[in-house]
Amino acid sequence: MIKNKFPLNKIVLLTLLYLPLSAGEVNITKDLPYVDIQIEGKTVRIERIQDTKHKLTNSYSKTSRVAPPFSIQPFQPIKGIETVSELDVLDFLKKEVASKDGVLVDARMPKWNKAGTIPGAVNIPFSILSSQKGERYIKQIFSLLNVTKNEKSWDFSSAKKLLIFDNGPWCQQGVRAMHNLIKLGYPKSKIQYYRGGMQYWEILGFNTVIPK
Repeated sequence: MIKNKFPLNKIVLLTLLYLPLSAGEVNITKDLPYVDIQIEGKTVRIERIQDTKHKLTNSYSKTSRVAPPFSIQPFQPIKGIETVSELDVLDFLKKEVASKDGVLVDARMPKWNKAGTIPGAVNIPFSILSSQKGERYIKQIFSLLNVTKNEKSWDFSSAKKLLIFDNGPWCQQGVRAMHNLIKLGYPKSKIQYYRGGMQYWEILGFNTVIPK
């Protein structure tokens, strides 16, 4: 009689290791399969694509762009503004956006935003935050961000927290938006920067939404 050289528990473990992934096993983290957020009274689920063979075929699969202007941004392009990860974006949506204390800002031009964005994001193009070009829009935008104006200047004491993103590390739109906000007086302590942007968001398989 031939004895089995491998204990049963090891055979079972090896079998499990080589089983193909099934739907619902491409989680965000070990214990976080998805995140549900409320957008305009509707529940939107943020999760990763379950197809483990899926590959990007859009512009975010492109590796090289003429630089400048598409130069790689520093990890912290503006001193005093925190750079965050995808998990921080999810946490911001669950806490700050859900409680209406914060706004996830897509700082890209509308043509980019219309192709798809992060669920829960609001499109505020960097260009209209310029005090020279978008002055007529700034008052309207700031009112949505709980920024008021007194006789002499803007009052940011009750301003909402902002998490700003653009196309990714090679894109300048988010950084320019932050510079414009700072020039207008927005406190750095109330701004965060998601450097990975849409490229990292899609590379990691997160779903996007098409704005209305």
